Amino acid sequence: MSEYGQESSGRVKGVTIVKPIVYGNVARYFGKKREEDGHTHQWTVYLKPYRNEDLSTYVKKVTFKLHDSYPNSTRVHTKSPYEVTETGWGEFEVIIKIYFNDPTERPVTVYHLLKLFQSETEVMLGKKSLVAEYYDELVFNDPSYMMQQLLNGTRSLSIGAYKHDSDFEEKKEKTVVKIENAKRKIRYEISELNERLKQKKMTIQKLKDEISKLDTHSTDTPVSESLT
Repeated sequence: MSEYGQESSGRVKGVTIVKPIVYGNVARYFGKKREEDGHTHQWTVYLKPYRNEDLSTYVKKVTFKLHDSYPNSTRVHTKSPYEVTETGWGEFEVIIKIYFNDPTERPVTVYHLLKLFQSETEVMLGKKSLVAEYYDELVFNDPSYMMQQLLNGTRSLSIGAYKHDSDFEEKKEKTVVKIENAKRKIRYEISELNERLKQKKMTIQKLKDEISKLDTHSTDTPVSESLT
């Protein structure tokens, strides 16, 4: 049997499949506190594919663990869209857990800090929604034969254009630029430190040479005996 074939345990050796995902939340300010509960925002927290594909092909369910102050704080979704819409006044961590159709694959947990507040004027006035979303990847190393089939058999989620609120390609380009700038800065700082270290070593060696000369001079000079 080939090295890349199906093992007796059901795993497919040498195979890695990556599924990009996007998770985060959108939020809109009401413009003032609601009198009945003091809530200031409506928000939606979500998990969705990065590409135009139906996650339910290989995802069994997605759970969202909200703050304990919410009734039924663990929300379960077994089909797309995987999202929870609520209202509130505060930010908190949402625990998103992804379960797969193949029970031998361990669930994956994602942590997202629900974001409601931003200094941008349009967002503060409630004229524009706040968007806080992030790119991540589900990486399946040596998946089971069943999981490999499911991952490779995803269907399109929609017929039309599939877009995200964030331009992740632009974010990627900006991040690459930042990393390159940081690398150049670090290389410059290392060069500066190496030069300083070189100068320090030269100074130390010079002092050692001077001390050695003084010791040699002291040894070569005879000590006169005093006459009694």
